[in-house]
Order: sequence, then structure tokens, then C-alpha cells
Amino acid sequence: MARVTVEDCIDKVPNRFELVLLSARRARAMSSGAALTVDRDNDKNPVVALREIAEETVDCEDLREDLIAGLQRHSMFTETDEDLPEDPSAAPLQLGTESRADDVPAGDSFGSREMSDEDLLRALHDAGDKTAERQPGKDEEYPDL
Repeated sequence: MARVTVEDCIDKVPNRFELVLLSARRARAMSSGAALTVDRDNDKNPVVALREIAEETVDCEDLREDLIAGLQRHSMFTETDEDLPEDPSAAPLQLGTESRADDVPAGDSFGSREMSDEDLLRALHDAGDKTAERQPGKDEEYPDL
């Protein structure tokens, strides 16, 4: 196929916007080292991805599932009480409590704990209140802050 057009692909993927998303996902996969299913013919990855879709050498349903999985930010499943770990050191971060680095169990890091956006905003707001309540000392460089 010397030139690929939207008409070549539209019968495989009826929605033009979905076609763009799927071909972009496939082109990124090629950039990451995925094997090509058609000859490159000196074409760039987006064109090769469209040619693969037009010639049906890639499964559009697999591309669609991969795209959806890549765009999801949260798991579709929620944890129940039975799924929660019994280890007390694996408890979620509690807001309003002070913690120090030596309170963290070995192997744990602060980046591994998750917070909702509301919890993060509340913690930042509380930290701002504590900063505002602090009395400036004589050795502080910026007492007005």
C-alpha cells in the first residue's frame, strides 16, 4: 500500500477519533520496540500504524483494551475488608497525626502511600495553618513569612 487514507481504515474502526487514538497507541508501541506487522517502506511510525490497521494485521480490539488500560487511573475494583492487609504497619496514612522518618517501618517509603485529592488538600491546608501559627524567632531570616 503506497498511501494510507482514512477511508482505508474507517471500515475497520468506524469512529475517526478512536482511529486516531488507536493508531497513536500503536505508533508509541512501535517506538518502544514492538514488532512491525507490515513492511516499513520508509514510513514513520504513525503511517505504519495506520497501514497495520487498514490491512488488519493488528487486532483493533487488543489495541482498544491496551488504550483503555493505559488511560485508567484507578482500579475498577474496590477493596473490601477481606482484601485489606492484616499487617498494622501497612495501614494507610492517617491525616492529622505527626510522623517522623524513624516511625516508618523498614522498607516503607512515604511515596508508597496513597491519598485522595481531598486528603492532600486538607493536609496542605493544615500545614499552612501550622506555619502561620509559628512565632518568628530571632535567628529567622524571613520573620514576615
